Amino acid sequence: MPRFEPFRAIRYDLGTNDPAAVTAPPYDVIDAPGRDALCRRSTFNVVNVDLPVPESGAATDPYVAAAERLARWHRDGVVVTDDVPSFTVYRMERIDEDGHVRQTTGVLGAMDLSRPGEGDILPHEFTTPKARSDRLDLLRATRTNLSAVWGLSPARGLSELLAIDDDPLCRFEVDGVTHIVWRVTDPDRIAAISASVAAHPIVIADGHHRYETSLSYRDERRAADGTAGAADAVLTFVVELVDDELHVGPIHRLLTGLPDQPELLVALDGFFAIEPVADPAALTVFSLQQQGALALVRGDGAWWLRPRPEAMEGVADLDSSRLDHALSAIGGCTVRYQHGIEHVRAAVASGDAEAGVLLRPVTVAQIVAIADGGERMPPKSTFFEPKPLTGLVFRSLD
Repeated sequence: MPRFEPFRAIRYDLGTNDPAAVTAPPYDVIDAPGRDALCRRSTFNVVNVDLPVPESGAATDPYVAAAERLARWHRDGVVVTDDVPSFTVYRMERIDEDGHVRQTTGVLGAMDLSRPGEGDILPHEFTTPKARSDRLDLLRATRTNLSAVWGLSPARGLSELLAIDDDPLCRFEVDGVTHIVWRVTDPDRIAAISASVAAHPIVIADGHHRYETSLSYRDERRAADGTAGAADAVLTFVVELVDDELHVGPIHRLLTGLPDQPELLVALDGFFAIEPVADPAALTVFSLQQQGALALVRGDGAWWLRPRPEAMEGVADLDSSRLDHALSAIGGCTVRYQHGIEHVRAAVASGDAEAGVLLRPVTVAQIVAIADGGERMPPKSTFFEPKPLTGLVFRSLD
């Protein structure tokens, strides 16, 4: 079973840095305008390291520049290293659309890496090669875990071990989510958390690219040095696998480069029963679930897509798999990923996409069943929210 250990965390000096100004969402949900906005919050915002971009006229590789920047932050005391190993308990609180307070509480620690199929770590999605390459270049340069993999543990009682009454290290709000952080150094609590997490396999909820990149980097270190050292493990945010602690949203699809013939609705008719949506502006994830359907969105309207059972034989019981099956038969189009129905509508309205397809969310039970069965979903099938912030904790691999 996966070993889960405390480590000497690297953190921003909270005496001189506002955590709301220096932290950021995960790199893969940040677009160019969003990155610019985060940089304006603080010159020390973590995106300057975790999401480096080539600078005009600069000869330095952006990943090398990111590593140099992080080293300078160390020297200048922008970030500091804990004196002793610790776990970090991290809670996110928000009010949902029904006015109820929802929370997700987990623990950040170092989890031993293992390959899929070895029994300890269970991925549930395929990944795309470009993102893996980007993360590997950054890891080679910085030799630091900058953001955490998100793991789900079936360990009953883990949430109780993470219930802390002490004053937090920090508490702040960003975009309607309250983030609360505690440092755990008590040996007895550390031992109990380690034992609880290590007692069961971990399902990767989010961060598959980071996990696969860490495996590749571990192997490189072993080949070069004979041992991977700290790179044998990866920074991981572990949450107990219970519905009360998790909210899974869908990631929708944007389509471009559609073939002229057959027309899209005609082509999809072989895989879905198609019916016009009476009020496209009222489309919500809840309405998709009520209708038992996906939805096609174009500039000239929207249509329910109800899967035809006879056309989906042998296809996984997931909207992402059903759509992949249909599009592979149609051929010729490019698929991009987009969370948020409003963002899909905007992309179609602006002409950035020819069409969008709205998907229903995957359930926690489906994630576990697929991972337990040794299978994987298509890329970008799940969107866990709220997203743990990057920048609360770093972990050195030296």
